[in-house]
Amino acid sequence: MDAHLRSAYERMRDAAAAKGRVIVAYSGGVDSGLVARTVHDAIGGRALAILADTESFSRRELVEAREEAEEIGIPLRVVGMSELTSEDYRRNPANRCYFCREGLADELVPIARREGFAAIADGVNVSDLGDVRPGIRAMDEAGFWHPLVEAGLSKADVRALARGLGLSFWDKPSNACLSSRVPHGTPITVELLRRVETAEEVLRGRGFRQVRVRHEQETARIEVPPEDIPRLRTMELEVAAALRAIGYRSVVIDPAGYRSLG
Repeated sequence: MDAHLRSAYERMRDAAAAKGRVIVAYSGGVDSGLVARTVHDAIGGRALAILADTESFSRRELVEAREEAEEIGIPLRVVGMSELTSEDYRRNPANRCYFCREGLADELVPIARREGFAAIADGVNVSDLGDVRPGIRAMDEAGFWHPLVEAGLSKADVRALARGLGLSFWDKPSNACLSSRVPHGTPITVELLRRVETAEEVLRGRGFRQVRVRHEQETARIEVPPEDIPRLRTMELEVAAALRAIGYRSVVIDPAGYRSLG
């Protein structure tokens, strides 16, 4: 681990120790996983990871998040939440993420106050700040702590530090919530989310690690990294049949490959 990363890790650990008791808003991704590891290193059992189990959080992600928390050693509490109780969220506007994070804050802030936690840490990093991120605005309004930003860590830095600390999931693909596969303006429903989740499991079951299935009315648009497209082409008919069986009328492989659109 280079001096920059070591210094950032030590600053985050010292800051967590100074706060005394910290909740980590945990998702099982590399960012919040690194925060959970660092906070746990600093304060041990005075740290608590809380994972919001919502309609847009896939079952695969839930299993992996539990396993990663066990690897870190941090206590984990899974809290059932419903994003779809919010009419604003269901409408799926361009700032949908604001209502998601607002709901998360409404859940975590009372827990922190009731149980004596001094801070709620999240996994926002410096690379996130250059995008339009209404979810970050909601977390700022709720007073969440951004330790990765405070330490000046980019997404690449986060992965490098996670690797340096020996976290097995340091190279885990980024995976935004299932609602991100649905175009803004298309209402979010449980049925739609389950269809997208099942479609992506079809691809993951065939060995694709990074995958998005974009829901475009009756069309499933598949995104995999450009280097994986030739392999996907070899099983295109098989995959298309599987996705038609779950309700899509047509299936398209995006020639541009995977790209992060949220």
